[in-house]
Amino acid sequence: MQPDKKLFTFLEIKQKLANYCVYQDRCHAEVEQKMREFVLIPEAKEEILLFLMRENYLNEERFTRSYIRGKFYIKSWGRTKIKMHLKQKGITEKLISSCFDEINENDYLNIINKIYENYESKLKGLQNYQKKSKTIKYLLSRGFEYDCILQVIEN
Repeated sequence: MQPDKKLFTFLEIKQKLANYCVYQDRCHAEVEQKMREFVLIPEAKEEILLFLMRENYLNEERFTRSYIRGKFYIKSWGRTKIKMHLKQKGITEKLISSCFDEINENDYLNIINKIYENYESKLKGLQNYQKKSKTIKYLLSRGFEYDCILQVIEN
């Protein structure tokens, strides 16, 4: 047995994981990662996961929707970057696509426009085409789609 793992009863672990999910929406991968901190047999892990899902502590769709809202409205990430991060967390493509209705299309274009104007105004001593090129690259790195960026620039 590894010395760095703490020993708790099954009920204590179950309660700790429920609290972990209550604090913030979590995906299955995050909960499974957290479970590795505890000494559990596979049957106990399955039982805890089932309990968390049955009691609605763990809900993949709710997690995906809140993740999308947070990363877009707070961090101003584009769809591409959000989708990539959700896939890394083990969320299915189908679920990701169905949850993207959380982002209002007008808000999306407005954010691209705001970031575009803000970033371009900071670029000094460059030709217009260089400013435009650098700004497009920056927006692409933030996860926005090329066609949406062009749509904003042309308007």
